[in-house]
Amino acid sequence: MAASVGTVGDALDHALMESTIGLYKTELIKRHGPWKTLSQVELATAEYIDWYNNRRLHTAIGDIPRTEHEAFYYAQHQPREAVGANH
Repeated sequence: MAASVGTVGDALDHALMESTIGLYKTELIKRHGPWKTLSQVELATAEYIDWYNNRRLHTAIGDIPRTEHEAFYYAQHQPREAVGANH
């Protein structure tokens, strides 16, 4: 694994973050602009994140929202109680 060449906390150095930021810019900022106030961008960003995580259908996980997939995963992977453990 190679060390990061960016500065500490610089998300633009990482391909996954670049992809996510690109989606955000394409799907929200460019499509629904021009923006007149910072408040408009902040509210639209909060709504976009809610939609992205809770309602957007993801083909890679069976055309269901991320939160539904995560809930199903954790329901199937509950920690097991240790047998014969002293409490």
